[in-house]
Amino acid sequence: MHKAKKTVIDAAADIFTSPISEQPLSKRTMPDFPARPGVVYQLLRNELLLDGNAAQNLATFCTTWTDDEVRRLMDLCLDKNIVDKDEYPQTAEIESRCVNILADLWHAPPGADGSAPAVGCSTTGSSEAAMLCGLALKWRWRDRRRAEGRPADRPNLVCGPVQVCWEKFARYFDVELRQVPVEPGATGLQAHQLRPYVDENTIGVVAILGVTYTCTYEPVAEIAAELDRIQAETGLDVPVHVDAASGGFIAPFLHPGLEWDFRLPRVASINASGHKYGMAPLGVGWALWRDKAALPDDLVFHVDYLGGDMPTLALNFSRPGGQVVAQYFMFLRLGREGYRLVYQACADTAQHLARQIAAMGPFTLLYDGTGALPAVSWTLTDPGSVGWSLYDLSDQLRMRGWQVPSYPLPPDRQETVIQRVLVRHGVDRDEIELLAEDIRRAVTRLEKGHPRDEDRVSFHH
Repeated sequence: MHKAKKTVIDAAADIFTSPISEQPLSKRTMPDFPARPGVVYQLLRNELLLDGNAAQNLATFCTTWTDDEVRRLMDLCLDKNIVDKDEYPQTAEIESRCVNILADLWHAPPGADGSAPAVGCSTTGSSEAAMLCGLALKWRWRDRRRAEGRPADRPNLVCGPVQVCWEKFARYFDVELRQVPVEPGATGLQAHQLRPYVDENTIGVVAILGVTYTCTYEPVAEIAAELDRIQAETGLDVPVHVDAASGGFIAPFLHPGLEWDFRLPRVASINASGHKYGMAPLGVGWALWRDKAALPDDLVFHVDYLGGDMPTLALNFSRPGGQVVAQYFMFLRLGREGYRLVYQACADTAQHLARQIAAMGPFTLLYDGTGALPAVSWTLTDPGSVGWSLYDLSDQLRMRGWQVPSYPLPPDRQETVIQRVLVRHGVDRDEIELLAEDIRRAVTRLEKGHPRDEDRVSFHH
């Protein structure tokens, strides 16, 4: 009787009078007793409110808005391990369809039977994809060197201002990373800079389609052409890998005439983030190679499914399939024209912000949202003439919930501090208009200096 009464009382109790809510949540040891799931959910939800609002995070490239149907598909796939292709063959089939769609989108050359021979796989993101593509470059170079009877113990990779995942790749897999300094006035690697950095131990050159710092494209076609010239003069055959983490889902729709992908014979592989401008939820990237010759078979594990062969390549062995299914949903839902419309709207919004930033007075635009990613970057025109920094402006905007990053450019332009705003699907014109107004107010406050407490009191009275 006592137990039954206690159960009734527990069921009727308010969330905030339950035992687990009457003390701080356990942080170092597991609690001794269970708690009602609804209570635990609410308490954790309250903690998560302390995070920033993802919709106001204008620093991230990642998807922050999704269709309700995507959430439902993700729920259906919570228990499906996409790496286990034998148990979940239809999810593997959907992954294969996505690879085929991207091979077509990125102009993989047709095979003898007319089909695209490109091979690829999904990953947890473009960082894992970049590492897999880097491994393929290293394996190809190593195999060639061994076949020639030459040493293969000092590989190097040439790049410009790359994302930190490439530094991790170099350290984890014992490759020298040769980062080319950024020239004055430039925002990334330039083709004419390559020659002093490339030698017989170079496994490849990384070109960035959407530089993290400034959101511009590096000139992939010019880089490939310069490597053609180097090969003609020296015999060095150096492949290009395109890190298209962001631009791989922008250029095909906004800049279809730009040659950056497998249309260039020297491009051996491409990585991209499905969870960035691919508009899939967090946790999916893509790695593609132009053909099987570009991906050493030693790196591939083969699994039979649906009567066919599915090559698998990954650095982990358990992850949910929902993000890949969601990526396929976005391909089907939007199609080429849908992606173009979304990103044209994003580009228009970015250019609208750029015009307002340029008109405010203290800023100089580095990138106005035209010709590359839908984004804007700027710096202070004369940092020495104002009594505040872009870091101060970031702090002011954070008080209104906006996350607008400030950071220095990479060497040799590290003396230049910039701010950057990314416009993603879900960042609308009204939101950007509110941001612009908050920037104006913040600049006005900073120019007046920080008010004293007595000034605040006199103002309110």
